Amino acid sequence: MNIWPALHCACLYKRPTTLLSFLLIYSTKLPSTYARLSANYISMAIISWLSSSIFLSLFTLFCLSISNASWGAEAARESCRPISSLINKDLFHFMFLHKDDAACPAKDFYAYNSFIQASKSFPGFGTTGSLTTRKREIAAFLAQISHETSGGWATAPDGPYAWGLCYKEEINPQSDYCDSTNKEWPCYPGKSYKGRGPIQLSWNFNYGPAGKALGFDGLKNPEIVANNSMIALKTALWFWMTERKPKPSCHDVMVGRYIPTEADVAANRTAGFGVVTNIINGGLECGISNDARVNDRIGYFKRYAQLLNVDTGSNLDCANQKSF
Repeated sequence: MNIWPALHCACLYKRPTTLLSFLLIYSTKLPSTYARLSANYISMAIISWLSSSIFLSLFTLFCLSISNASWGAEAARESCRPISSLINKDLFHFMFLHKDDAACPAKDFYAYNSFIQASKSFPGFGTTGSLTTRKREIAAFLAQISHETSGGWATAPDGPYAWGLCYKEEINPQSDYCDSTNKEWPCYPGKSYKGRGPIQLSWNFNYGPAGKALGFDGLKNPEIVANNSMIALKTALWFWMTERKPKPSCHDVMVGRYIPTEADVAANRTAGFGVVTNIINGGLECGISNDARVNDRIGYFKRYAQLLNVDTGSNLDCANQKSF
């Protein structure tokens, strides 16, 4: 665990209690949210017990001592910047120019504030690595959910890549997406596990664990993903951040943590945006030359990367990859 970015953030935002509670957690390896809350209360008690002026003086001296250290102060500062500093409300609405048009079934559903709040439930998202890595991950995530919910077409106003987040649920599904062989997450009678939300969450074996992780009953109440914007966005981020072996998480791929196995190497699953597409829908889209769906995902990614002033990296498609 690299403690320096967290220490820099505490100093940058002048939060002595954050610094002290983090040091307590780190030194004792307290694992849970309750431990973190306890550490925060302890740190506040310590500050109250000590002369506040003495503690704050020590805090200031500590921050000065690490502010220009050679082990990555600038990179740590960048990691402290919240997602809202990289993609503000105006940029979000420019990216999704037509999401609130009358023609879009998801009109007024995907609000900027909901996106920002939902992302706070997944603190690693858009906050991991260098500024370039952070921007690229955000662009990749928004590109994938844009393709999944796109209302654009080749000659659409403002181009085909200005129509992301137009839909909130699958129209005319071909099945109820129930895998009856899955006994861990059994389908509830009469329920459809069709695509819903920004990532178009599908199948009972995804709704079940997503609901468990996020605090709703995904098997008995899958419709909530299309009726509650916060939950909808959280399901997309949950899918993005969660590893499902043998698939890595989309997050790990985009932040450079993906280490291909022998099977991945044999399948030509080289790190890049193409592997993310493979994770999401490789069974239908990968291993196909010049697939229109893959190209649409790449088109969105290139547009968002340009707007965020970051390059896309290499290996954008999955034409030469075998699916997971």
